[in-house]
Amino acid sequence: MLLLKAALLGIVEGITEFLPISSTGHLIVASDLLDYPERSRDVFDIFIQLGAILAVVWHYRSDLGGLVRRAPAEAGARALVGRVLAAFVPSAVCGYLFHRQIEAHLFSPLFVGVTLVLGGLLLIAIERRSWRFDVERLGDVGWGQALAIGAAQVLSLLPGVSRAGATIIGGMFAGLNRPAATQFSFYLSIPTLCAASLFSLWASRHLLSAHDIVPLAVGFATSFLSALVVVRAFISFVQGHTFTGFGYYRVLIGLVILSWFR
Repeated sequence: MLLLKAALLGIVEGITEFLPISSTGHLIVASDLLDYPERSRDVFDIFIQLGAILAVVWHYRSDLGGLVRRAPAEAGARALVGRVLAAFVPSAVCGYLFHRQIEAHLFSPLFVGVTLVLGGLLLIAIERRSWRFDVERLGDVGWGQALAIGAAQVLSLLPGVSRAGATIIGGMFAGLNRPAATQFSFYLSIPTLCAASLFSLWASRHLLSAHDIVPLAVGFATSFLSALVVVRAFISFVQGHTFTGFGYYRVLIGLVILSWFR
């Protein structure tokens, strides 16, 4: 049963991490419903998040490898790396300063339900506006736009607020079209989630146990595989669709959570 729970939670993480529906919110609720062992939950969440990150790295491995190789010689490649890192800074600073307070007071199914509903309504309302985009290529993202996306990512520190949703919508408000905003969001997820995972792993190192190796491996593998499928499908999806459907999903699942855990 523990391995089945690990596989299911890995799939939940992989599916939700890069969609605008909040992976943290879904994991809080799913872990409660599946009754995953409390002692191992923090470390397990870190490992399945690492699996999801690896999926993005694997999907963009050619582009990322080329970017690293070109950076020493090409100003444009260095600028893109610098802008991604600049966008990472606001959430890194805020997360470092406030993560204990957020985890202590806001990591609950009820808070998640509220933020899912409010975020869904906001997403529906936002998608009714007429968009005008100035940036269609990742290499054309400016420093101000990168910092605006980084500021939007700070909102995702709140459970139930999707990191992907905040950064993609933030990018669209900054003038990036959906594909460019999505790719920048995926690139930004690499330093963001790696830093968060490694920080949490170090803080929870005393909880690591040899008998957790198999469940951790199962969760990591299912998270990687499901995230890889979702990332590739989502990149195709944003070419010609809005996020209105995700908004309605957030409202529906949020209301279900509020009714279940009231």
